[in-house]
Amino acid sequence: MKSVALFVATALFFTTSVYGHGYMTIPKSRSRLGAESGIDTCPECAILEPVQSWPDLTAARVGRSGPCGYNARVGVDYNTPASNWGNAPVVTYTAGSTISVEWCVDQNGDHGGMFAYRICQNQDIVDKLLTPGYVPTADEKQAAENCFEAGTLKCTDVSGQACGFSGDCSPGQPCYRNDWFTCSPFGSGRCQGVDNSRLGSCYTSIAGGYTVTKRIKIPNYNSKHTLLSLRWNSYQTGQIYISCADISISGGSGGGSSPTTSVVPTSTPLPCSAVAVTFNQLVTTVVGETIKLVGSIPQLGSWNPGSAIPLSASGYTNGNPLWSITTSLPTGTSFEYKFIKVSSSGAVSWESDPNRLYTVPTGCTASASGSWR
Repeated sequence: MKSVALFVATALFFTTSVYGHGYMTIPKSRSRLGAESGIDTCPECAILEPVQSWPDLTAARVGRSGPCGYNARVGVDYNTPASNWGNAPVVTYTAGSTISVEWCVDQNGDHGGMFAYRICQNQDIVDKLLTPGYVPTADEKQAAENCFEAGTLKCTDVSGQACGFSGDCSPGQPCYRNDWFTCSPFGSGRCQGVDNSRLGSCYTSIAGGYTVTKRIKIPNYNSKHTLLSLRWNSYQTGQIYISCADISISGGSGGGSSPTTSVVPTSTPLPCSAVAVTFNQLVTTVVGETIKLVGSIPQLGSWNPGSAIPLSASGYTNGNPLWSITTSLPTGTSFEYKFIKVSSSGAVSWESDPNRLYTVPTGCTASASGSWR
């Protein structure tokens, strides 16, 4: 009976915790336009949860959130156009130019962490998010997210911009990267510490917001209509916040244009340069122990236990001791790997030989399951 009560309480938490956190404001995101039109009563509430948002910033699958966000509080999917957003660009940028971008963090939802702006340079993929009346499938949303991830607009691309490492991340962890932007350490300023702006400098529907401003460099790419996506990974909570803005890019030497007529995309999965691979491992643990994934490629720590990827125990039960993780890996990559058990003291226990073998297939999703040996 206690386990049932715990399950209900946990489910209630994730159902009712969809409250204000953050969304893109400059350029005007679909979320902001939804709020300005009166359709979205909480533009900062497009939240992907419960997921593992830290320390691996790109491991979580986006599900229905896609690269533009799904607001469960008002039932709005921003991955498809509506009458008030998505039908035309809100601004035109010049390829190669450096621009200022801004998002808004709610005072009560500032969980710290890291964030990135992204542009997918595959127009066929983006067009699936631009077609009125069409809601992309889960596979298409994940394919789009993979493309946006590959098109991360690096902090370091802007000359003179300070690009440090998160104070909440340690060397060797996947989050230890300065191509993404970082909020101030969780105990000192968090995301609102980026601008140190006054409360109410941007709109949120719950407790008032603070602006978070950075600069990005527009890629050498042309498109009459594409998307700029913001992804903010929380440090404090297992949540990711996503929004996007409709833009156009001119003056570049690469890319193409959206078709002048809408073509409803098929549901055939797109080929992906990166595949979201889910590793499921059945292993019984005690309180304080963690299961991690380590392997022969850099994405899996190059056999360094200190760089291994931690698995989630969110699906663990006494009858089904499941640990799992989803991580993005290049298509066609072959590698060896093992699971390790890390105790609360930091002691590491390895699985027995031989090493496990895996080759990343084509498509956008894959899985590998097994039991501790």
